[in-house]
Amino acid sequence: MAKYKAYPEYKDSGVEWLGRIPRHWVCSVLKRLCSLTTGLTPPTTNEDNYAEEGYPWVRPEDINENGLETQASKFVSYTGWKLLRHIEPNSTLICCIGTIGKCGYVRETISTNQQITAATFYNSERFYFYLMQAARTQLEELATGNVLKILNSERLGSLNMVKVEEKEATSIAVFLDHETAKIDNLIEKQQQLIELLKEKRQAVISHAVTKGLNPDAPMKDSGVEWLGEVPEHWRVSRIKNYAKIESGHTPSKTKSEYWVNCNIPWVSLNDSKQLKNIDYIEDTFYKISELGMANSSAHLLPARAVVFTRDASIGLSAITTKQMAVSQHLIAWICNEKFIIPEFLLLVFYAMEAEFERYTFGATIKTIGMDNVRSLKSAFPSIEEQHTLIYWAFKQVENIKVSISKVEDMIDLLQERRTALISAAVTGKIDVRDWVTPDTSHIEASEEATA
Repeated sequence: MAKYKAYPEYKDSGVEWLGRIPRHWVCSVLKRLCSLTTGLTPPTTNEDNYAEEGYPWVRPEDINENGLETQASKFVSYTGWKLLRHIEPNSTLICCIGTIGKCGYVRETISTNQQITAATFYNSERFYFYLMQAARTQLEELATGNVLKILNSERLGSLNMVKVEEKEATSIAVFLDHETAKIDNLIEKQQQLIELLKEKRQAVISHAVTKGLNPDAPMKDSGVEWLGEVPEHWRVSRIKNYAKIESGHTPSKTKSEYWVNCNIPWVSLNDSKQLKNIDYIEDTFYKISELGMANSSAHLLPARAVVFTRDASIGLSAITTKQMAVSQHLIAWICNEKFIIPEFLLLVFYAMEAEFERYTFGATIKTIGMDNVRSLKSAFPSIEEQHTLIYWAFKQVENIKVSISKVEDMIDLLQERRTALISAAVTGKIDVRDWVTPDTSHIEASEEATA
């Protein structure tokens, strides 16, 4: 923030999160600056309350935090609309149940569900939207509840704020609209780069398990849609002919004695998040006991088994680093390493991401049946060639991971700068009253000339 000047004079606000504020600013509380309206949900027992198109009904997942207008993804009918509390345009939406303090801005009349309270400020609406974003930590501290955090309107209204003269508040809001838009544009470009890197990763893996590394190798039609043409000397076969399929189970939850002294790693859907990001699974969210395993169909699987989710997210896979069991929502592939290396099978499953979608298209709860699992096909080179392909692919993927990590670090820095800039401006740590919107017409003209 070094390039921005400070205000000439400051005073102590008496509020820790605001700190010292410009001398002419006034301390206040939220309820004196706006009206608060908590949303509702129309009875779901009456389908006539909802519509594919109609009156916008916003939920927390719709809230756009980057300052752009929040758009509803759900709508209610006129019948449902009459049952709801209506939010005026240019209001700030605040999530008060669950993700406390998530804030968005709306420019049209809307309704919200009960998780959102709308603050309709009497003036300087955009300034106070940014001030509410800066107050997120304080909103979280005002919330109550251990399991589910809730911030009621009374506690929300008690939030310590500043009251700023409208002309000055508008200047700050215009400054932040411009500067945060620049940062958001940079973040979006970095996110696009991550998507391109992820596509490159997928292309590398797919090439390794379907084409190999010899560009001069004679090719043949595999007869399998997702494989396409493969090297002529590779064998196309069902995966089950190369790796034994083992199913899993869950010990009875009604038998409390099955869930004491649990020390056996047990892969379940609770491990899905890490399965999306790792190649080797070393620990699990839950563990089971020897007694529970002995009284269920679960059994201990050897290290270097390839675990594979068959429900919810299909085909999330990793190689076990030690003996583990799996739940009924997963299967394990035990590889005969004379014919197939677990790392090669793992790459095959990574490459089959789109293929798994085909099996689950249109399903409400995604699942892949065991008949389909048994019918999965791939192409298999020799063990020697598998080793070469594994080394090449994992090295390429690791380089891409490093690149993605660097881009993610850049995004984190940009987001930190965005947050710091908003906080500095709305709490008066920087003086932007003399700031003017930069003239970018020459840049736009240059871009048009080169288009």
